[in-house]
Amino acid sequence: MTISVDAAMAAFSPKLPLAVGLSGGADSTALLLAASRKYPGQVSAIHVNHGLQAAAASFERHCVQLCNALGVPLFVQRVDGRHASGQSPEDAARQARYQAFDAALASEPALAAIKTVALAQHADDQVETMLLALSRGSGVAGIAAMPAHWQRQGRVWCRPLLQVSSHDVRDWLRQGGHAWIEDPSNTDQRFTRNRIRAQLLPALQAVFPSYRETFGRTAANAAQADELLQEIAKQDLAATGLPPTIQRLQTLTRSRQANVLRYWLRIHHQTTPSAAQLAELLDQIAACTTRGHRLRLKVGRGFVLRQGAMLAWSAA
Repeated sequence: MTISVDAAMAAFSPKLPLAVGLSGGADSTALLLAASRKYPGQVSAIHVNHGLQAAAASFERHCVQLCNALGVPLFVQRVDGRHASGQSPEDAARQARYQAFDAALASEPALAAIKTVALAQHADDQVETMLLALSRGSGVAGIAAMPAHWQRQGRVWCRPLLQVSSHDVRDWLRQGGHAWIEDPSNTDQRFTRNRIRAQLLPALQAVFPSYRETFGRTAANAAQADELLQEIAKQDLAATGLPPTIQRLQTLTRSRQANVLRYWLRIHHQTTPSAAQLAELLDQIAACTTRGHRLRLKVGRGFVLRQGAMLAWSAA
């Protein structure tokens, strides 16, 4: 079930000091207000200005004013959030945001002691992320959507409001008389996430009033399944070698071959094959029964090729 902002923050016990990702929207404004109230003097804020719209300056001003009023140190990072050809604008902005967080945490002496970084995604964001993953044919890793906790750059990252609905976040702010900035791009239905928010979520609410809770359980189940698949992949990669030996791969079932190859490519080469690329790679591995069989396939951002008895990776 979804819970209130106060209940979510009562259960939130991070390692301190804490940094909050502050966009200026309702969700991060609520998170900063609640966190600074619970942990006075232990909270900083990081604002990333993507410079993509005229409203960016208003967001930054709101963050400055809010942090001044709360006595919270604010660190502003300005980035170029424009997307490359073939890249989704949302993905480009997300990557730029994480890079900006990492840069601030690494370069600002006042942030060096930060042990936890909190982000303000909520239950509706989780549902939207799951629906996007389903629309793309994602596996369990995609359906698991956004984790509540994870490690990055030696720090704990978390999403304390992941069980709180967007409606409850805004109600909490209104009851406290707190202002926030609405991102005008959130109503632009050229973006798939916004169409999901405007068209699909109201339909889900009408047919399945508890969809946030049930989708949340599905995400948690998928996350457990993905964790198990990664454990199996680690074991299989240890058995097949690094890089994988073709003959040892052939002793595994096709499903386990697919699992270990996805893991090898993601963890060691930071790339992900498409379904068609992975299927072709598996077919080629099955056909590698002679020394003369050559293999060079486009996979993700580069190529998988055969080098003697093993697979190898080349970026070009």
